[in-house]
Amino acid sequence: MNPWIDHAIWWHVYPLGFTGALHGDGKPGAPHGDGKPGAPHGDGKPGAPHGDGKLTKLIGWLDYLVELGANGLQLGPIFASESHGYDTLDHFRIDPRLGTEEDFDALVAAARDKGVHILLDGVFNHVGRGFAAPAHWLKGTAFEGHDALVELNHDEPEVADHVVRVMSHWLDRGASGWRLDAAYSVPPRFWRDVLARVRPAHPDAWFVGEVIHGDYPGYLAASTLDGITQYELWKATWSSLNDGNLFELAHAIKRHQDVVAAGTPMTFVGNHDVTRIASKLTDERHLAHALVVLFTLGGVPSVYYGDEQAYRGIKEDRAGGDDDIRPIFPENPAQLSTLGRPTFELHQRLIGIRRRHPWLVRARTEVTELTNTTAVLTSTDGVNRLTAYLNIGDHEHKFPEKSVGPHDWFIDEKD
Repeated sequence: MNPWIDHAIWWHVYPLGFTGALHGDGKPGAPHGDGKPGAPHGDGKPGAPHGDGKLTKLIGWLDYLVELGANGLQLGPIFASESHGYDTLDHFRIDPRLGTEEDFDALVAAARDKGVHILLDGVFNHVGRGFAAPAHWLKGTAFEGHDALVELNHDEPEVADHVVRVMSHWLDRGASGWRLDAAYSVPPRFWRDVLARVRPAHPDAWFVGEVIHGDYPGYLAASTLDGITQYELWKATWSSLNDGNLFELAHAIKRHQDVVAAGTPMTFVGNHDVTRIASKLTDERHLAHALVVLFTLGGVPSVYYGDEQAYRGIKEDRAGGDDDIRPIFPENPAQLSTLGRPTFELHQRLIGIRRRHPWLVRARTEVTELTNTTAVLTSTDGVNRLTAYLNIGDHEHKFPEKSVGPHDWFIDEKD
């Protein structure tokens, strides 16, 4: 088993964007914002040099990660690829734009010294067109209409052998687990069989699959994955806040209980594939409510880099449509705008509550009071209890235990 995951909070970074490697010229591929949720980007000019695109740039951000309250670095693709990282060419080689295997080793060593776990992005559903493999490894079909991506044949035993070797190689080299990209497109039995071969040598490793919709508990049971990405809860969080309909959130929370019972889902309000939460919300005052949901419900929280600074970014369905949500970061934390500090401190405050109550990772949550604009979320593990009060309405609301002002929230940590 992996007991460390009960205390994990991830800071999720897309390295090719973060380091500037994707763009190559040191210029930001998207504006950085002024640090205010819901505010314009500003002029989009970098406030300081952005580095040389190397993976080792992240070493200088580990203290920032720890200051935030996180203890895990969730990395997007870092292996040799044709462009954006999800079109892999070689699973055993660090992308030359990000450096070398020695650079990876240096990052792992620095992270280990600070008690930080590293989660790798495993793209094993599809590969780039230039991936060197025998024809029988490939289905020959494009993944979800993307001609640059060709699906692997998961009925082929040699493909399973390859994935076992790749997972084991990087776990041996210091990774703590894998996020499995597009896991929903892979037969659950493939993960079951692969993990049965990887886990004996790495019993503490954590494996979370990207699953967007469907039967989450059923997929967890059939695949033996430890967790899935909780997209249903993500959608209900921003949608209910925008629509003034907390009944949608309550419904998702009820369904979430079955997911927590089945595994340790990754919870989030932002990632590399979706519009940033500060851009998604129509009222910036509700960012705090979204974060209260993230950090008080069961699961393993993940914070997408820049969200803790209230960065904005909109995902668009076009070529290059992800650039805005995968920006270059400054060379070091001192070069961040001070305007993002309030949102950073809000994250710290809520992560601090999470740290004081690590049992929340497996907590069951019940919505004990509910209107369109108010809700009480009561979380417990059978012994401990934590209660979150949400008011997204325009007027003060008097709950039986507590009055909460308009567009405000309160967390009662008393058992």
